[in-house]
Amino acid sequence: MGACHMVPLVTDVSSLPAGAEARRALCFDQAVVFIEDAIQYRSIHHRVDSSSLRLYRWYYSDACQWILSLTIFLILFLAFIETPSSLTRTADVRYRSAPWQPPCGLTESIELLCLLVFVADVSVKSYLVGWAEFWKNLWLQAYLLVLVVSLLDWTVSLSLVCQEPLRVRRLLRPFFLMQNSSMMKKTLKCIRRSLPEMASVLLLLALHLCLFTMFGMLLFTGEKKDDGQAQERLTYFRNLPEALTSLLVLLTTANNPDVMIPAYSKHRAYAVFFVVFTLIGSLFLMNLLTAIIYNQFRGYLMKSLQTSLLRRRLGTWAAYQVLCSLSAEGGAAAQGVGVKAQDVLQVLHKVQLAGSHKQAIVEKLRSYGGDMMSADEFQKLFHEFDKRVIKQHPPRPEYRSPFLRSAQFLFSHRYFDYLGNLVALGNLVSICVFLVRDADVLPGDRDDFVLGILNCIFILYYLLEMLLKLFALGLRGYLVFLSNVFDGLLTIVLLVLEISTLAVYRFPHPGWKPEMVGLLSLWDMTRLVNMLIVFRFLRIIPSMKLMAVVASTILDLIKNMRAFGGILVVVYYVFAIVGISLFRGVVVAPGNSSLALDNGSAPCGSFEQLEYWPNNFDDFAAALITLWDVMVVNNWQVFLDAYRRYAGPWSKVYFVLWWLVSSVIWVNLFLALILENFLHKWDRRSHLQSLAGDPEAPYQMPVELLFRDVLEEPTEEELLAELSHHPHLRLRR
Repeated sequence: MGACHMVPLVTDVSSLPAGAEARRALCFDQAVVFIEDAIQYRSIHHRVDSSSLRLYRWYYSDACQWILSLTIFLILFLAFIETPSSLTRTADVRYRSAPWQPPCGLTESIELLCLLVFVADVSVKSYLVGWAEFWKNLWLQAYLLVLVVSLLDWTVSLSLVCQEPLRVRRLLRPFFLMQNSSMMKKTLKCIRRSLPEMASVLLLLALHLCLFTMFGMLLFTGEKKDDGQAQERLTYFRNLPEALTSLLVLLTTANNPDVMIPAYSKHRAYAVFFVVFTLIGSLFLMNLLTAIIYNQFRGYLMKSLQTSLLRRRLGTWAAYQVLCSLSAEGGAAAQGVGVKAQDVLQVLHKVQLAGSHKQAIVEKLRSYGGDMMSADEFQKLFHEFDKRVIKQHPPRPEYRSPFLRSAQFLFSHRYFDYLGNLVALGNLVSICVFLVRDADVLPGDRDDFVLGILNCIFILYYLLEMLLKLFALGLRGYLVFLSNVFDGLLTIVLLVLEISTLAVYRFPHPGWKPEMVGLLSLWDMTRLVNMLIVFRFLRIIPSMKLMAVVASTILDLIKNMRAFGGILVVVYYVFAIVGISLFRGVVVAPGNSSLALDNGSAPCGSFEQLEYWPNNFDDFAAALITLWDVMVVNNWQVFLDAYRRYAGPWSKVYFVLWWLVSSVIWVNLFLALILENFLHKWDRRSHLQSLAGDPEAPYQMPVELLFRDVLEEPTEEELLAELSHHPHLRLRR
């Protein structure tokens, strides 16, 4: 890479700004936008004239994106307040009061406002990419189609005075969340491409279920009522659908060993049937499915991230070509082919970029002085984007006194942290002792004198520890460690609570009783303090290296699982809306229907005997919790049986589909993300140990960087070929 290949031209020549200064400003704006596209992995195939660039930067500004995100949240949240409303204290059909029903037009007005924002969003996007690109972009076309259907359905709702039996647009709302996240689109594409491989194992799993179902129907054919075979058949293998359901639940081990006990109690040999079924199904096929999902997902995700890397390199390459053409027009070609470092520095000042990355790039850029930068040097300059951000510790305060320097060394040493951990452990042990001692004592009869004294002592130590660390590390050095911020905040809260307790109840004394004074009793205040102290004990995590790696992996997951969490939100939302449409009102309180049995007459382990009444689909919030309980698969056979009786045998299809989508597919995708995060975090920890000797150096790792080490850099020919298809730029060889 070394030559300038392109002069950027707007498609409409008449819109070119007049004058060299205006052209220079336009080139700078184009370079700024291309670099910002590279930072955010955005496509550069958009309009590049002056007015479009201003609109483009305004659209991707924090304010506009915040408004769009708020609108998406608002339209999704409407499901909680629109009919059927979730605004009741409980979801239990026995105690639930009549929910508040919003008047017709209230939620519809909010929804119309959200839809108008989306109309503006798709209009701006379509204009920026151009109509030629619009007809190639399936997501934008689907966006427009969803909006048209939603607006038509909204019109039908108002014309029927909000009495329509089904709102189609509620099922389409999650689309607005998906189309706004490129990572969610990649994840969805990975799932779609992985479905054929998943289907092969699922087909094998279905064959396994069918074969063992037939074996079970043939095996358990006892004729005597007291025979174990007959009891097994009447309970779990009464007919083909019941047998298939029993073995499907056994596949998740939710009804193990209940399904085996009737036959096993009569003869040991019957255990072989259930053990072999579980070995093949649960241990082999289900784990094989997990391995296939992980492997296929990793492969397709790598391909998607390879496309993201191409976008990043394409953005910086386009910015180079723009600046290169500007340098050539300014007569800099005599100095050599490339771009001026001063021009790059001027562009960087306008780019919205994280301070740490911008500082690293500017420092590297200043080393070039007034020399021309080649394409290779320009691309390597922006490789800082691909590096994990490692936070540098600020310098510590400098003290002249030898005594203060010795104290600073002592209180900043890791052994001082170990002492704090030991004190926190002692505090936790003291709380445990008093909890065990007073387990059978009523709150009104407790004497909190000793515990109150101990809490005062420990809180004073925590305060002293915080002040000594501030002295040793300085304020900035103290705040750079998240563990110190965690300790400091909890110490301040504990100190405020302790001062409040002493102000209301005076100093601890024998017979310190938890009488009510003000809002909280002494026992409530002490309990709150002790809960925070127990929570503060988490400070030991950074001190244990392996535990710190696991904890940091969890933090990375929280930061990077937005796409995976978004997919889960979409799935939950769609299934909850479908569940409300299918099962709303089918679960009724005992006594209101012949199907609802009283707890006393209900069989042991049934929906009624276990009092699962809040698990229903009468409103959106209740539907979400019901789906969560089924996803965990503990006792999910209870839901299958109850909704079979209340709604019909076809209800099993809904719950089995939910189990496949949530427990089988999504949970395994989440497992793949956990494995990748942990393995890369572990490798990074070893790398830091070998290079810097500081395995605890904090760093951030976006999900795009998980496979960065194995991705291939695009060649110059690939970049030029991609740029040659840009609808608003022309190459000049």
